[in-house]
Amino acid sequence: MRIRNNIPGINTSRNQGIVKGQLGKSLEKLSSGYRVNRAGDDAAGLALSEGMRAQIRGINQAMSNVNDGISMVNTGEGTLTEVHSMLHRLETLAIESANGTYNSIARENVNKEKEQLLSEIDRICENANFNQIPLFDADANPIVPAPQKSQQGDIGLQIGASTRETMDVGFYYLGSKALEIDNMDFGTIEGANKAIDTLENAIQAVTVIRSDFGASQNHLEHTHNNLSVTSENMTAAESAIRDTNMAEEITRYTSRNVVLQSAMSMQTQANTMAQTVLSLIGNAG
Repeated sequence: MRIRNNIPGINTSRNQGIVKGQLGKSLEKLSSGYRVNRAGDDAAGLALSEGMRAQIRGINQAMSNVNDGISMVNTGEGTLTEVHSMLHRLETLAIESANGTYNSIARENVNKEKEQLLSEIDRICENANFNQIPLFDADANPIVPAPQKSQQGDIGLQIGASTRETMDVGFYYLGSKALEIDNMDFGTIEGANKAIDTLENAIQAVTVIRSDFGASQNHLEHTHNNLSVTSENMTAAESAIRDTNMAEEITRYTSRNVVLQSAMSMQTQANTMAQTVLSLIGNAG
């Protein structure tokens, strides 16, 4: 028996410190919900997890961008719905004016309504915008995208987490001048008959643009669905790396707690041994 160094006590103290450290980490993981709280827990896992988190955030923002794009396309398509309605009304007026039973006064009244409709078409097209971004330009061919400053004919959408994942939505010329309906004359039968063909072409031009918006909307909706699935799968993968498996960690915590209590008991026993030596010395005296 030795009294200069309490080797059993030192040993139990060292083991107790190790178990306390392990127990502290278990408590940290259980309370935070994360298996990896710092690089020391799993350096490779932390690096992989942070990369995945950045990608998930990018995907989630891309989903928001896509939703904005869908709203923008819907705004443009909704505008064209009313333009189409007015073009159909103009065609009706042209057919009405082409009828030989109308006199000049009646045709003049038809012309007045025509001018009002053309003015409204121009007003709508000039003011149609999404978040102050104009959707149309009223000065040229409606099938050719307008060279709007730096956008170069398109409104660009960022629909993914990388610079390569982009989509362009057409920016079109649209208005009475662009549709070539600004010089129609309903005042004569000949002018009214000519206007019918002009309006049919205008209606077809607007149909093309609406079809383009519809195709863009379908594209964006499928993109959103894909991003949603990707985000879900990436989140699940990141969770498997970073999050605490509560059942496993509670089992470890319980086991380490039992070991700690045992170590504390053995610490008491180791100290008791030294007291026993002192007792023997005292009895010997």
